[in-house]
Amino acid sequence: MSWNAGEAGRIEDAVLTRAAQAGETAALGLLLERHRAGMRAVALSILGPGPDVDDMVQDAAVTALRRVGDVRDPAAVGAWLRMIVRNASRSLLRSSVPSQPIDGLHVPSTDAGPEQWLEHHTMRNWIWEAIEGLSPALRLPLVLRHFSTGVTSYERIADACGVPVGTVRSRLNQGRAKLATALAATADAPHGDTAQRIRASRVEARETLAAAESGRFGALMTERWSPEIALLRGNDPVGGRSVLVRGMDGDLEAGVRQRLVHAVAGRSLVVWEMELLNPADNPGHCPPSVAWLMTLDDAGRPHRLRLLHPRPVQAIQQLTPM
Repeated sequence: MSWNAGEAGRIEDAVLTRAAQAGETAALGLLLERHRAGMRAVALSILGPGPDVDDMVQDAAVTALRRVGDVRDPAAVGAWLRMIVRNASRSLLRSSVPSQPIDGLHVPSTDAGPEQWLEHHTMRNWIWEAIEGLSPALRLPLVLRHFSTGVTSYERIADACGVPVGTVRSRLNQGRAKLATALAATADAPHGDTAQRIRASRVEARETLAAAESGRFGALMTERWSPEIALLRGNDPVGGRSVLVRGMDGDLEAGVRQRLVHAVAGRSLVVWEMELLNPADNPGHCPPSVAWLMTLDDAGRPHRLRLLHPRPVQAIQQLTPM
């Protein structure tokens, strides 16, 4: 009897997983409800009681949404979901990145058919279309948490958004809840090519760095950025174009160079994560990395820029604009 019940459960999991892979949000929701208790038990066993347990389960739900197309054995989706929670919980204990960025996701092997590749990329585009439907206040924390590589902790997201950690938790919870609704609303809408947008953003980042090194950072901003570009600390404006040019020129004169390591690109929000390369004679001039968090205007131009370093600096003049 128990074998039959277990086998029936595996069959139902397989049916729901295949439906979720075909783009049915409701099927994924049913899967998560079926396995939520087991997912929570895994998080609880690793993290102990506390708010991080529910956060890990919610994080795993978003990760499952992004990666359900990668499930090779639909009947074993429960074990796959628990593995996501286990890995995320252990990463949190190591103070590591709890969620994989979109570029680091496992993709189907090269022997997968073209329909599987199409499914993988279509799912990614669909998710981004739904994210664009969220309010800016909910969109930024969700994108940083699940798609960046170095701005994923609640504390760093709070710094980026200029809000308390508790507000970050609340906005993430709201964002995840509304994402499912947004996915359903955009199911039949045309979805942009996310991979192409990210490739274009990487080119843009490298062209920006090259222009800065050749003394044309200000000219490039005039050509490509909003004339109302503002540098923000949290939610407070601290300067405009002249502050950015002065900061960039100062870092370059000090021998600091930057290298793009990761890009996230939506229609309204772009994140460039940079490695900062200090001169050999002054290795502590800048922190090791910086993230550019750029809000775009209706024309797709950077309109608001936040800069986030791995540790606080004393004055905005010490921030490198890249």
